[in-house]
Amino acid sequence: MERTQNHMYAPERQQEILRRAHESGRVEVLSLAAEFEVTAETVRRDLKALDRAGLLRRVHGGAIPAGRLDFEPDLSERETTAQDEKDRIAHAAVEELPADGSVLLDAGTTTARLAAALPVDASLTVLTHALPLAARLADHPGIDLHIVGGRVRHRTRAAVDAWALRTYGEINADVVFLATNGFSADDGLTTPDLAEAAVKRALTAAARRVVLLADSGKLGQAHFARFGSLADVDLLITDTGLDPADARAIEHLGTHVRRV
Repeated sequence: MERTQNHMYAPERQQEILRRAHESGRVEVLSLAAEFEVTAETVRRDLKALDRAGLLRRVHGGAIPAGRLDFEPDLSERETTAQDEKDRIAHAAVEELPADGSVLLDAGTTTARLAAALPVDASLTVLTHALPLAARLADHPGIDLHIVGGRVRHRTRAAVDAWALRTYGEINADVVFLATNGFSADDGLTTPDLAEAAVKRALTAAARRVVLLADSGKLGQAHFARFGSLADVDLLITDTGLDPADARAIEHLGTHVRRV
């Protein structure tokens, strides 16, 4: 007698989850739970087992096939990840703003929180290629806002390619607040998209001081496009989830680390 899906044994269910992940590129916890008529926690245990076996990689809300280092969650998904840590990082970054100076803001959810946290009495020249950040700052009374143009990537709402690169090539700002999808002492700074990596390299070269805003969950993540080394970063602002030993390894590269 053939078992129905909701009466599958765990190994059979996991094999089916793996098949679907390879077929679709991604599986979602809630849809799998509904389809298999099991709890979301049961599906999470399945994904954890497959992740531990090196067959899947867990991401927010689901999983992707292992080895898909080019996978990139969309903006709304990234905004719900490590929210408290990102808020603390953003508020710590406010202390690094120059007085009446020039600032470059990279595209990212933590840099967006920094944009939202800029004091009302701030007096700054701000350049960004990130549409969500520009929208946040457009009505700020003390910000002289410049939008850097180019082809807009739908996934991140960031301008990339020749126009953006040419503009940043003409800039010499006081500080850049940089975002990354992954960082480590060995792999450096990485992101899934080559075009965004090129813009991040241009940003790094366009400022006298480089401040990286990255929650500790990004440590050890390695994505397809490498755009720099931690040695290029003057200050890493991260959260207390970063192990002190990892912080010391990063500081050996010449990067000051602030855990908040």
